[in-house]
Amino acid sequence: MSLEGKTVILGVTGSIAAYKAPTLARKLQSRGAEVIVVMTEAGAKLVDPLTFRSLTGKPVLVRMFPPSTDWQIEHIALAEMADLFLVAPATANTIGKIAGGIADNLLTCAVMATRAPVLIAPAMNVDMYENPLVQANIGKLEKLGYRFVGPKVGTLATGIRGKGPLAEIDEIVAAAEQLLGEAS
Repeated sequence: MSLEGKTVILGVTGSIAAYKAPTLARKLQSRGAEVIVVMTEAGAKLVDPLTFRSLTGKPVLVRMFPPSTDWQIEHIALAEMADLFLVAPATANTIGKIAGGIADNLLTCAVMATRAPVLIAPAMNVDMYENPLVQANIGKLEKLGYRFVGPKVGTLATGIRGKGPLAEIDEIVAAAEQLLGEAS
């Protein structure tokens, strides 16, 4: 299956795995998707938005109320244009905000407003991932129809091994294609 003609809103959060998101954006494009990147402010500290703008040829959205914009209400416009919302990497913080209905940044506002399927690829420290609160938030979102891919077991940024690293890029793309195929 291809992503031809689909618009994927790629949400990039403040996980150290954000460095893999440009490769993910390129892979989505190679499968035919139009990719629009929305970053949390923490994500934008890890990977410069210019990287995504250069790769996608599109503005990268970070702030809720930028000084000038083409859209009148950005989070609603994003929500309506999305065929798929993909949050990769997703931090415990962002997962918790979505599960709690907290819409205090552009990414979480747009996720709250979309009717498109949402795919979340967690990436965090193993102890954070296994925390009962994070697991409860993931369970709550799964019951609401949100989909998850990963994390995988591997070596974390701290050098320890455990479940927490971002799923492989090809696995995330395959999950996106599968979810969009189900939604059609």
